[in-house]
Amino acid sequence: MQHAVGSPLPPPHQPGHGPAAGWSPAAHHPGQHQQQGPSAPPHAQPPGYPAPPPPTGPQHASMPPPPDTTGHVTLPPGGPVGIPSAPQAPATPDPTVTTLAVLLIGPAGAGKTSVAKYWADHRRVPTAHISLDDVREWVRSGFADPQTGWNDNSEAQYRLARRTCGFAARNFLANGISCILDDAVFPDRPVVGLGGWKRHVGPGLLPVVLLPGLDVVLERNAERSGNRRLSDEEVARIHGRMAGWYGSGLPIIDNSQLDVPETARILDDVLTRAIASPPKW
Repeated sequence: MQHAVGSPLPPPHQPGHGPAAGWSPAAHHPGQHQQQGPSAPPHAQPPGYPAPPPPTGPQHASMPPPPDTTGHVTLPPGGPVGIPSAPQAPATPDPTVTTLAVLLIGPAGAGKTSVAKYWADHRRVPTAHISLDDVREWVRSGFADPQTGWNDNSEAQYRLARRTCGFAARNFLANGISCILDDAVFPDRPVVGLGGWKRHVGPGLLPVVLLPGLDVVLERNAERSGNRRLSDEEVARIHGRMAGWYGSGLPIIDNSQLDVPETARILDDVLTRAIASPPKW
């Protein structure tokens, strides 16, 4: 869980309290797997995998293959997973068939998670939904709940969850799977919020803001339970700070009078324009 869905506000950004030092993943180059024992019978290589190197050293008489056993699967040789080539974009971008990375921003009760799940479920290409709140709650023992007070520990766990979401998003995207992430990013903490997502996912991330009216988010918050339900005062403060996104240049969807499918349809329209002319952020 992070600081705007099921948690009170972190303090506004102040000089000298910037984000943690940037992180750069080290390259990983897995080597070829070495077979042990008798040589395996030759088999066709699946497309996209390199052919195994020719055998070296003294050759031994081949042994007959073992009898078929239930669950036995011959794996292709190990090697780096290549990044699939993107299909040529049509004249008018179609967000329903394009590999995308989307960041859905909004206050508690905006409907981010519901819209993100629906949007991901109804796309024509593989799409993953990554929720920062869910990743934060992977920590069980020692979970830093900001409802008990925002401190260095809760801030560190929030940053760690964002970085973990970035790992997952880049891995999915490298293998042709789109991602939609949801987070409550405050406009008065851009370096901590949008800057962090841009570092961890990449500059191609498309941010979109969901911002319904205060009465709507208060009603939705009242339906929550557990540590994701906030006081009305906290919801009002969060909503007030989110209003700072107006005039930011980011696309904003007011879904006060929209159900989830309608909001997802408008999200596609917004993404079509964002693909053609990415927002400056």
